[in-house]
Amino acid sequence: MTLKLRFLKSIWKGRELLWQLTRRDVIGRYRGSQLGLTWSLINPLLMLAVYTFVFSQVFATRWNSEDLNGAGQWGFALNLFAGLIVFNVFSECCSRAATSVSGNPNFVKKVVFPLELIGASVLGSALFHALTSLVILLFARLTITGFLPPAALLLPIIWMPLALGCLALSWFLAALGVFIRDTAQIMSVLISVLMFLSPIFYPLSAVPEGLRWLIGLNPLAITIEQTRMMLIQGTIPSLTTTGWILAISVLACESSFRLFKSLQPTFADYL
Repeated sequence: MTLKLRFLKSIWKGRELLWQLTRRDVIGRYRGSQLGLTWSLINPLLMLAVYTFVFSQVFATRWNSEDLNGAGQWGFALNLFAGLIVFNVFSECCSRAATSVSGNPNFVKKVVFPLELIGASVLGSALFHALTSLVILLFARLTITGFLPPAALLLPIIWMPLALGCLALSWFLAALGVFIRDTAQIMSVLISVLMFLSPIFYPLSAVPEGLRWLIGLNPLAITIEQTRMMLIQGTIPSLTTTGWILAISVLACESSFRLFKSLQPTFADYL
């Protein structure tokens, strides 16, 4: 018995609308500013500069053996930035998903609209900003070391489970936000907690062995560590592990999509 992936069919059917929604979301964020989309490059560049200054001059922190082959505090800044890029995709999707449907009642009540594309457009916007940050990260790494690791070409494979997992959470939180209006506030607290339970400011190897299982429960930890392996260390992580995570992400995405569609007819009664 084969599993029919209804979420892929829905996204492919509405791909043109999804592109327009994502484009409107990205452009709308910078509408009215003098520099426009240039801010999507300026923001991560300033972030990287601040991290480098704080951790190299203020804290004088290093990243142990994973420190870019002697790149000093630059290695800490780049490792930190790589972790934040991954986390920011997750945090943007989760923080906005809870109000993505409840904040657009006209789409629910007056228009026949594929509501699942709203959550997908949030993911698209988050991935766009992650891509601009990734460009800054790779440029900085090239400047420091003089080359880019070939392993970076496989990054889309590592990020695929991340994208699908965020999409699954977006649909689940969007539906939950219709019935429980405190969902957005709850997620804001949970995101802050999860930020420090993710290996962003520290490598996973720095966590005491007795507590690593706790960090291991966080699915972001694997993606963050694998992203650093490919972009910073230039090594290829276990593709077998990635395959299992991808399979779980696909199942989660399909389950979340079906739950969302089953609850969609009741949304209008609560808005």
